[in-house]
Amino acid sequence: MNHLGDTFINGAWRPAGGTQLDVINPASEAVEATITTASAQDVDDAVAAARAAFDGGWSTSDPQERRAALERILVEYDKRAEEMVEAMTSEMGAPLGFSRSVQIAMPRERFVMAAKILQDYSFEERVGTSLVVREPVGVCAFITPWNWPLNQAASKIAYGLAAGCTIVWKPSEVSPLSAIVLTEAIAAAGLPEGVFNMVQGDGPSVGAQLSSHGDVDMVSFTGSTRGGIAVAQSAAATVKRVHQELGGKSANLILPSADFAKAVAAGTKLCFRNTGQSCQAPTRMLVERSRMDEAAEIAARAAEEMKTGDPREQGTDLGPLVSKVQWDRVQGLIESGLSEGATAVTGGPGKPEGLETGYYVRPTVFRDVTNDMRIAREEIFGPVLCLLGYDSEEEACAIANDTPYGLATYVSGSDPEALKRVSRAIRVGRVYLNYAAAKGDVPFGGYRQSGNGREQGVHGLEDFTELKAILGYAAA
Repeated sequence: MNHLGDTFINGAWRPAGGTQLDVINPASEAVEATITTASAQDVDDAVAAARAAFDGGWSTSDPQERRAALERILVEYDKRAEEMVEAMTSEMGAPLGFSRSVQIAMPRERFVMAAKILQDYSFEERVGTSLVVREPVGVCAFITPWNWPLNQAASKIAYGLAAGCTIVWKPSEVSPLSAIVLTEAIAAAGLPEGVFNMVQGDGPSVGAQLSSHGDVDMVSFTGSTRGGIAVAQSAAATVKRVHQELGGKSANLILPSADFAKAVAAGTKLCFRNTGQSCQAPTRMLVERSRMDEAAEIAARAAEEMKTGDPREQGTDLGPLVSKVQWDRVQGLIESGLSEGATAVTGGPGKPEGLETGYYVRPTVFRDVTNDMRIAREEIFGPVLCLLGYDSEEEACAIANDTPYGLATYVSGSDPEALKRVSRAIRVGRVYLNYAAAKGDVPFGGYRQSGNGREQGVHGLEDFTELKAILGYAAA
């Protein structure tokens, strides 16, 4: 990476005009790099470049031309895969093995799927004597988070490009290094000037300017619900489309027909994946109240089997949290769980023994949690699992729905009818039955305060389009 102080605008790297910002390695607490954020002029120039490229031909380009561009990006992406792994491990503390097997693989699949859809997707449909056309929504501002820094970006960039939109991307200022490598890959793929632009900066300055910009047609934001509200408020004055993937507090229902030990252990480890820093992590495990003791024992054992430590050491399952701010928040929520009457069967406050340097958290399992506790209602974003009891399927569904969020739910069991019944009863954007693998060919997004709009698959492509009806087309 040779562009730590630069922005990428109109097909070229250039010095940024904002302030310098240190990137902290969460494992060592040392400064890993220093970037320079975009100035207000940089943002205006990036939007202007995207507007010129949109009006200059990208919006009307042949879909197969756009598919070929995505395939060229994939070639360049693969060349830089290991560099992306190193960047993510340094900036957010993801274990090297997890970065290689998951953090890099998932965004690659987004580009693959977007290109595949364009092979035979039709942007036009005849309806009687009319023609309904899907056209690109326009200049898109993409604001992405630090926890899945490339996956969330690729879910927007790949499909935005496929639809014919032009892009100004603001990655998280907490994880800017992998964004630079991805930008280098896209730059090397030879897209027309201005189609893709990248600016660094934080939400209150660069993000707010993009959200309110009069020449931005759509803002797509992934992050906290609090941040999503700010984006929507900033965008309201220009009535632009706002597309959001926000927080979650996903329930994990272990039904009576499930292989109990297997389901509880797998759910615990899935909750702690990415050190618990995932919006759809199954953080509320619902088990039959009569089996709470058994569930607590299994979950504690599964948590204790996971190795917390240096993300560069082989065998590490859980690295540090991304920042001191995040560590403090998680510690506060763990303390609140104890003060409100939940029992920590493993873990608890403080750092794991021998890991005094770095933002490490003790993997924690709480039992006897009630749904009115803070740890059951707020998104913790750390390796903390809550066990809640239920006495009936109806009560379990009611508890699962008793949340301001609606991103995902997990349901384990062997009774097909019960699985289908529960899947329909819970109001969320995705339901994973028996820990089914995440798929990029179906939509991803949430209900209520988990956001609006969808990413991935055909529905994700269509969210970056506008509908035009041409009446009397057949007679013209």
